[in-house]
Amino acid sequence: MQRRVPAYLCAMSLSALVLAGCAQGTGGSSSDASFDRNADLSGKLTVMGFGADDEIAKVRLAETKKALGSKVKVKLVSGDLDIQQFLSSVAAGDPPEVVYADRGQIGSFASRGAVMPLDDCIKGEKIDTSTYRKPALNQVTFAGKVYGIPEFNVVQIVQANADLLRKAGLSTDDVNGSSWQAVGKANKKLMRKSGGKLSVIGYDSKLPEFLPLWARADGADLISADGKKAQVDDPKVVAALKFAVGIYDAQGGFGKVKAYRDSADFFGDGNQFATGTLGAMPMEQWYVNVLNDVSPDAPVTFDTFRNTSGQPLAWASGSAWAIPKGSKNPEAACRFARTMTQTSSWVKAAQERIRLRKKDGGLFTGVLTGNVQADTKIQAMVKPSGDRKWDQAVAATYAANDHAFSMPANPAGQEFETAWQDGVNRVLNGQQTPEQAMKQAQQEAQKALDDGWAEFDK
Repeated sequence: MQRRVPAYLCAMSLSALVLAGCAQGTGGSSSDASFDRNADLSGKLTVMGFGADDEIAKVRLAETKKALGSKVKVKLVSGDLDIQQFLSSVAAGDPPEVVYADRGQIGSFASRGAVMPLDDCIKGEKIDTSTYRKPALNQVTFAGKVYGIPEFNVVQIVQANADLLRKAGLSTDDVNGSSWQAVGKANKKLMRKSGGKLSVIGYDSKLPEFLPLWARADGADLISADGKKAQVDDPKVVAALKFAVGIYDAQGGFGKVKAYRDSADFFGDGNQFATGTLGAMPMEQWYVNVLNDVSPDAPVTFDTFRNTSGQPLAWASGSAWAIPKGSKNPEAACRFARTMTQTSSWVKAAQERIRLRKKDGGLFTGVLTGNVQADTKIQAMVKPSGDRKWDQAVAATYAANDHAFSMPANPAGQEFETAWQDGVNRVLNGQQTPEQAMKQAQQEAQKALDDGWAEFDK
């Protein structure tokens, strides 16, 4: 698991999407590059959106530079990927050689001609795509072609305060999502008010962002598998929204819960679990390392999030490497992507993290990647900590990683997300009922998809 908030969780701005149209058609639909795993490479390789700021990045980057050879000069443009800058560079015919992006952006980039299909790259560099997790690969496969090489994986697990659960006569079974009725009851038992104000959040259903997770838990998807049909007004989606909003309503409304939640020292030792001000919530797995670093003695407990049939479930997201149209060194870019994500690179990086953790007296809790082989090898390197709660967290994380789904690639990724999230926010703010909000969101989301596919089909 990662030790920091993944940079690729940042959202794509609307202005960037508008500008993306400028990149349409640049560079053609194929590359005249000659990809060969054994070729001697040279030239410049500018990498945008990636910084080697921890050992996982540094070790893999070192391995990749070795694979590229001394004749390739690698330059990192670190920091979150600036979408507008990237798309402007593509439109101007002067893009970076390779970019590090959120997988949810790849479909939009591909549909607008901003990144190139990687079929020849995959074949020439002999990249074994069967090793990549299907949800991750699906996110970067648009119109039947692969446009990105998956990297890190992010999933959710249930994280809870063991002391609060015990005092309320509850267990993680009551808050892992397998029974929505149980979650609702647990929320009321865990919640506390002092002087008319919320003093303990019983349960945080993590709206608006986790609506797809709650919907899938009840068997619904917000978008069709081919990425062409919005399904946000599906009765099961509406039911999931009603339930998740009801969790907040039972505590005085979303506004009060959010205000109290935002007042917590989320990344410090005054976090909600350490201070006993939160009962439970689904949360991305990287937060386990935050808790272990800043409040190792906090009374936390963990489980996989579960669907209404009791099976583990997670909504996968993450990062990927893509080669821009017009890249002046696509051959080096392809080898870069291959080596950064190959099993041996991940394993060496994990070994270095283990060494540093031992030196610092910390715990190694694993690293989640888009590579199944790497995950299997790294999981075997995780040793029992002697502390049940952290071992629980590791087990829950890897189980979640094996039971994840993803949103399919589509040409309107951010516009589609904005449509359903705006709908959720209208309900949270009391502006519309769930039915009204999702009806409007359906129209907006479908229009965005229709417009995106129409532009792509031109």
